[in-house]
Amino acid sequence: MRFAKPLLVALLCIAGGVYATNYSLWINGRSSNAQPGNHADFSYWGPSSTAAGVNKKSVNWDGFNRVSDQNYRIRDALDCYCTGTNWCYVAAHSAGNLQIGYALSLYGGSARSKKNASPNSSGVCGNTDGTTQTGWNIKWVDVAAGAGGGSELANVGSWAVSDPLTSDLKTATARALYDHNQTRAKWFYMYAGAKGTLYSGVLPGQDDEAVAYHSSGGVSGSGGAGFCNPSDWLCNDLTMGTAANEGGKAKWSYHSVAFRDNTEAFNHYTNGAWGGVVSKVRADMAANAN
Repeated sequence: MRFAKPLLVALLCIAGGVYATNYSLWINGRSSNAQPGNHADFSYWGPSSTAAGVNKKSVNWDGFNRVSDQNYRIRDALDCYCTGTNWCYVAAHSAGNLQIGYALSLYGGSARSKKNASPNSSGVCGNTDGTTQTGWNIKWVDVAAGAGGGSELANVGSWAVSDPLTSDLKTATARALYDHNQTRAKWFYMYAGAKGTLYSGVLPGQDDEAVAYHSSGGVSGSGGAGFCNPSDWLCNDLTMGTAANEGGKAKWSYHSVAFRDNTEAFNHYTNGAWGGVVSKVRADMAANAN
């Protein structure tokens, strides 16, 4: 069950005839096919016709360069759709977890110009009335296979790539990239997959082939540790909700485990069909982001 959310904008119309609109923003992870700045391109995720929340937009960044270099793409989209009278639901996958966490921690307390939700070809929207607000209007954030805690695959070079993003995905780097406890009081609901394979043995505890539970479960601290499903007595359990994990390790503030893959049925990958643990987030967005 979700935590009670703040009372949000309920009126359809306010003085001056300006209508409030809700949007569902999807932030990709590592990618070679997303078109940066094109909020209509869902090729990373799957068919664009698939239900995935009200007024869905694909917040495409290049999935290659460092988080700090590409984070302006996320801020542009948040400015576009989550300011003024408009509100957003946010879904993120893998390194997209780092992108939304970075944006909220470092820029979520800054002055943002209110935008008109009509992006140009670069994904930038125009101003409305010239006024600003502090941060963005975000209802909550769903995270599938979150890489906010990094991956041991980046640590040991298991990803045979030289992209700058891999440097950010090292566990120590990812965890030091920003203050993960500073979400501007926005809840992060974590969806952790556990369909790992033999080659992902370098990942501690349960994993989805790319990230371990310590990351996808939002476990706090400077480094990763092994966390598992309750059926596995070889390591401590990743607990549901906000409770401290077995062994006492806490989750980051405003992070709650909404799904733990007890049957080890969901891996990391979308496969161009809203697949893997993303399927669980998509179902939640379709049902609750409205």
